[in-house]
Amino acid sequence: MSPLPSASSLHGVLADRFVRTRAQEAALILGAALCTALLAQVAIAVPGSPVPITGQTLAVVLTAAALGPRRGVAAQAAYLLLGAVGLPFFAKGASGWGALAGPTGGFLVAFLPAALLVGAAARLGYDRRPWTAFPLFVVGQVLILAVGVSWLRVKAGLDFATAIQKGFVPFLPGGLIKAAIAGLLMPLAWRFVRPRSS
Repeated sequence: MSPLPSASSLHGVLADRFVRTRAQEAALILGAALCTALLAQVAIAVPGSPVPITGQTLAVVLTAAALGPRRGVAAQAAYLLLGAVGLPFFAKGASGWGALAGPTGGFLVAFLPAALLVGAAARLGYDRRPWTAFPLFVVGQVLILAVGVSWLRVKAGLDFATAIQKGFVPFLPGGLIKAAIAGLLMPLAWRFVRPRSS
């Protein structure tokens, strides 16, 4: 197995401290996809909305921060692909291409740009301190909601106010809680990681 090149950025992400081979990198990406699938099963129905509250977005921001933008996007792409081809990876064990193409598909597709954004900011060190990590993860959560509600509006034929009520407002408190959890966990994880020797 060929060794991976060292991170070229100033800060790097948590995964850079541990990944030495392509096989290790693939295992981390698959593990992040499975983590997203697992937290997708933590789902609470929202009255009047086709979109449940789930733990998926917590997994998205945490794994993206830990893996960085390239690996983070790859993990979410793997998650979407595995769910689309039939594995019960989406909320409440759902699967299939219809889940991606339907009214709630925008929330899933939004995992890709959210992982890219959070991973890129984490590579610059924004995930290392609670006062920078929390705003970063809030932005990640809001990005997913913004893309999702826009998709919901088009696919379900809703007016803007109704789409906001069904696809954004009920999820904002949970998004803030998940951002706070991630904002505590990532700096804590960094405290236990020794700097990589140059």
